[in-house]
Amino acid sequence: MEVRAIAGRTAGTGSDQSAKNPAGEASSTDSHRPGVTSFVHIGLVVEDLDETVRFLTLLGFDCGKPGVFSGEWIGRIIGLENATVELVMVRGPDGSDVFEVVRFHSPSAGAQEPAPAANRPGLRHVCFQVDDLRAVVDRVREAGWATVGEVVDYESTYLLCYVRGPEGLIVELAQRLDRAPG
Repeated sequence: MEVRAIAGRTAGTGSDQSAKNPAGEASSTDSHRPGVTSFVHIGLVVEDLDETVRFLTLLGFDCGKPGVFSGEWIGRIIGLENATVELVMVRGPDGSDVFEVVRFHSPSAGAQEPAPAANRPGLRHVCFQVDDLRAVVDRVREAGWATVGEVVDYESTYLLCYVRGPEGLIVELAQRLDRAPG
């Protein structure tokens, strides 16, 4: 069951919930404490920028033109000296930035490791809603990429499927089914 906080109340309970974290302290939703205000983007570092852009375009994203950036300011942000990066901003259908896809020209990342399994700790996947999951999965397969598992009907609410793109990138696709409540 999904529970959403709405205007200080927990949906479905009718109880008033103050904005506190598990330690009982005020959270960033408290207007007197600075904190996260909105999502901006996910940084995705890749070796093969062209192939990653091709994959994301296939999924339906709008990929901008690549640009090359370097300078002391980049090194100060990421903690690497003499960094030169090639970057493509990727936008969703609503026009909002989703990914900052980056290939490092320098410094080199070093030896390649195999893509980790879906249960490996860390940021493992991102999920996007699609209008026709089976058609997107077919396009992904026809382009040479594979699903991680299979297409699953989750409680007659969503069709879900993980697809693995270039360099181990896992994207979960979700199609809300017409018979889903709400």
